[in-house]
Amino acid sequence: MTIKDSAILVTGGSLGLGKAMAKSLCDKGASVWITGRDRQRLDQAADETGARAILADVSQPADIEKTCAVIRKESGRLDALVNNAGIGEFPRLEEATLEHFEEIFRVNVYGAALMAQAVLPFFREAGKGAIVNIGSTAALRGFERGSVYAASKFALRGMTQCWQAELRKENIRVMLVNPSEVPTAFASKERVERELQEKKLTPVEIAHAVCSVLEMDDRGMIPELAVWATNPW
Repeated sequence: MTIKDSAILVTGGSLGLGKAMAKSLCDKGASVWITGRDRQRLDQAADETGARAILADVSQPADIEKTCAVIRKESGRLDALVNNAGIGEFPRLEEATLEHFEEIFRVNVYGAALMAQAVLPFFREAGKGAIVNIGSTAALRGFERGSVYAASKFALRGMTQCWQAELRKENIRVMLVNPSEVPTAFASKERVERELQEKKLTPVEIAHAVCSVLEMDDRGMIPELAVWATNPW
């Protein structure tokens, strides 16, 4: 697709990866909407990226409906969804509770699925569309303390493959981008951005990957892409 003049929604766009994606997409000439749960951070991100802010929580069906209504009113169309909103908890197995699983799955899995479902009418009206799910290398391999988070990302990976099988015949591309570790505010209760490290990935590399999978001509798609730091040690 051509990003310039496209209408794109990035969930979880107030910090970190989502904010960097919004900035890159806006810089390429797209009309971008970002969602987030904190009004002050969301408005600041909109000012810094050029995106339009929608105060919304993807774990809440009413907020998903509101998000689509805003885009329908302001644009009348949507060309791509970036399902970026995600949270993490990392208890040991014996410490994990049902509440841990419910909280993480409500955002990382259920929210992503309901958001994708909600934007399908836009894509079907246009006869094409794109969904980029932001997974994790935790969707490829489990790790210590990863029972809750990795389970959610394995689920997102499985859903991505199901949507690919369902939607390719409608010219709707569904793609998964799996970042390795990126120092951001992710998993921080205070939502404070961590200091970037010289050899680790930054949000810019993930934004580049998202733009790259979107920019391939619509006749082709990259089903899954993992992004690793070259030498993080």
